Amino acid sequence: MILAKVIGNVVSTVKEKGYESKKILIVQPVDYNGKNNGKSFLAIDAVQAGVGDTVLILEEGGSARDIINEPESMTVKCVIAGIVDEISVSNK
Repeated sequence: MILAKVIGNVVSTVKEKGYESKKILIVQPVDYNGKNNGKSFLAIDAVQAGVGDTVLILEEGGSARDIINEPESMTVKCVIAGIVDEISVSNK
């Protein structure tokens, strides 16, 4: 899983079949302190996330398709699987 912050929405008038009813968001990977940690990318929203939310991204095709209930014929790389309420780090 990847920790990320939602930084934008994607608006598209034409989408590949299977994506018509899907909300696509731009996400920026972050570390547990909220600092950028890699290049931004697109992810399908399965949890009604919005700009500014910290989210968990699932980056594995089969499991990602299962979350959004799509058949194996649809190509899915990244899905937002959860919204993070809080991050707690223990310094042991």
